[in-house]
Amino acid sequence: MYRITLECHGVPAAAGDEAARDITDAFRLRYSREHNVVCTFTDGRLRLVAENDYDSEGLNLMDEFSDNISAYVESFDGDIKLVSVEILC
Repeated sequence: MYRITLECHGVPAAAGDEAARDITDAFRLRYSREHNVVCTFTDGRLRLVAENDYDSEGLNLMDEFSDNISAYVESFDGDIKLVSVEILC
């Protein structure tokens, strides 16, 4: 099992809190392979933390996070970065 942490920088302050709630809800409702999903917004950054048993490099989660950001945040020039992948027992 992996705990993956991603961040998206440059998110407009006016959209951040609502986008974090919407993204958390979307992952919990639509992505059954992701567990313990939490998206937060702080200092212009959306941070997504999720656990799964298949994505050792975080690439799939990054793609899904990108899709959700596009759905819940209007156009901006933010980048998604992989912060960490922890191996859980």
